Amino acid sequence: QVQLVESGGGLVQPGGSLRLSCTTSRNIFRFSVMGWYRQAPGKERELVATFTTGGSTNYADSVKGRFTISRDNAESTVYLQMNNLKPEDTAVYYCCAEFGVLKHDYWGQGTQVTVSS
Repeated sequence: QVQLVESGGGLVQPGGSLRLSCTTSRNIFRFSVMGWYRQAPGKERELVATFTTGGSTNYADSVKGRFTISRDNAESTVYLQMNNLKPEDTAVYYCCAEFGVLKHDYWGQGTQVTVSS
């Protein structure tokens, strides 16, 4: 069973910052597009950012200029640095490994991010 371990969520005031991390096995990580998704209360899950094995990144328009996705290949970890957080960023954030070998997606359990004064 593939396991993705997420951490870094919490409660932060508007304008604050958080850094999320997601670690999985090297065998999965090295062949996967790694991505962050989020699901806010009452809304559908949406893509936040992705980072391919080749170094390409993609961001949702709502987070461009505020969030940065990065990969640490030695640690099989993907990060999401979130700056200037807004209340609308409140959601459960999910890490996803889009495994190219089997064309199958693996998901973490999610980590709660709450932005509130």
